[in-house]
Amino acid sequence: MMQKSPAVFILFCAALLFIQCQPQTEPDSTLRYNGENLAKIHCAACHQYPEPALLPRATWEEHVLPRMGYMLGFYPDENTRAGLIEQGPGGQAILAANIFPEQPILDSVVWQKIRTFYLSRAPQALPLPEAAPIGQELALFKAEFPDYYLSPPSVTLVKCSDDGMYIGDANSRSLYRFNGQLGLQQAAIVREGAVSLNETKQALRLTIMGSFSPTDAPSGFILRLPKGSERAPSIMLDSLQRPIHSAFADLNGDGREDIVVCEFAKWTGGLAWWEQEGAGGYRKHLLHNKPGAIRTEIKDFNQDGQPDILALFGQGDEGFFLYYNIGDGQFREERVLQFPPSYGSSSFSLFDYNDDGHPDILYTCGDNADYPPILKPYHGIRIFQNDGNMQFEEKFFYPLHGAYGALPHDFDQDGDLDIATVSFFPNFQNQPNESFIFLENDGRGGYRPYSFHQAGMGRWIVMDSGDIDQDGDEDIVLGSLAFEVIPDNGEVEGWVKNGIPFVVLRNQLY
Repeated sequence: MMQKSPAVFILFCAALLFIQCQPQTEPDSTLRYNGENLAKIHCAACHQYPEPALLPRATWEEHVLPRMGYMLGFYPDENTRAGLIEQGPGGQAILAANIFPEQPILDSVVWQKIRTFYLSRAPQALPLPEAAPIGQELALFKAEFPDYYLSPPSVTLVKCSDDGMYIGDANSRSLYRFNGQLGLQQAAIVREGAVSLNETKQALRLTIMGSFSPTDAPSGFILRLPKGSERAPSIMLDSLQRPIHSAFADLNGDGREDIVVCEFAKWTGGLAWWEQEGAGGYRKHLLHNKPGAIRTEIKDFNQDGQPDILALFGQGDEGFFLYYNIGDGQFREERVLQFPPSYGSSSFSLFDYNDDGHPDILYTCGDNADYPPILKPYHGIRIFQNDGNMQFEEKFFYPLHGAYGALPHDFDQDGDLDIATVSFFPNFQNQPNESFIFLENDGRGGYRPYSFHQAGMGRWIVMDSGDIDQDGDEDIVLGSLAFEVIPDNGEVEGWVKNGIPFVVLRNQLY
């Protein structure tokens, strides 16, 4: 990933498209297979088979295939492997997992056939859908900016509360609390990367990555910040590998609240639940031993009285895994959706799309930071409808370059659900206003897209909604992170100069 300044950071990026498969050296019989068959054997061993048409030829040749080769033990020179392994505990984890083998683990003839197959079949460019017009008159909302400035703006967390919002900023390593009128109320230094916040009456539970840069180092933690002044902050969990989301629930029925943590990491993370023990400590139970865990939702999906876990993964083996609680702290894993490794899964929310009482999925894919960004026709917003048995079918797709988040809510209170979206990698050259789109439900199964005139004043990466001014309607808050644009036409300079950390789209309904 390219890094040109401290502002160059992306919340859910880090590693590359492919995760190590560790195939064995090929017997002679497989050498007779053609490149397509070999690709389906080896690439599909650890993630969905990627069709050559998913990426342009230049991207395969210059970025994806060389990186895949590293994970198979093919290096252009003797120094390349050393440069891929970070120093310290993170590098030790990479070595222990043998992510980059010292010697090839695939026959060179097989690897060359796979390379040739992709380079001969990949298109010169990806076909793109015709851009739909986006209305600029977002009459339902009024954009309001704070008087508080952060330069460069590096917001990694936005969380609405009953009387305002919390903002986590990477560059200042701080958590800020603003009231509903955008006045700063409190600020606290919390170290690097506040990304997920759970609020109770007594405290804030804050998930902190520990490093903005891609790493496998166990430098992340969960911090408890009491709301009263009578107790000091405390660390609930530490030594986490770049955690980006935490969820809290009593998973084993012992009356104590447990924690599900997404350790996104870079190459060696995972998903685990941490059992709270009687003495107040936690014991780790691994659910999925791969990097790229993005977010979880805890819910009794099969209505057996036990809380289950739905998790979204990126980083190669992309898709949704459902962990059914079978009692006594045990879970059964089931994959419910799988996506190609180039999708760049970025977020999901649960909602009832068709009003049948079953949880459906609102999903976005648009992470585009693993190599120089390209516009991808499959990036966007998807709705997967639940048949009642946790089997999902895609029912809606809205193309949106670089889609990073989507929130379903009846913002105009007309009885149907609208969708607010942010894109971190919009089409800056031709349609930069798609960085925020409000999809107004037309009540007939369609959506009308709108943005706002000042959308270009920030690069929106995170979003939340809530009634921050307690007037009876739902407001939207967008957080900005000044990240490089390729080609750069001065956007980053403007974001840094303006120093706008967030914008509130205040609902004008009431």
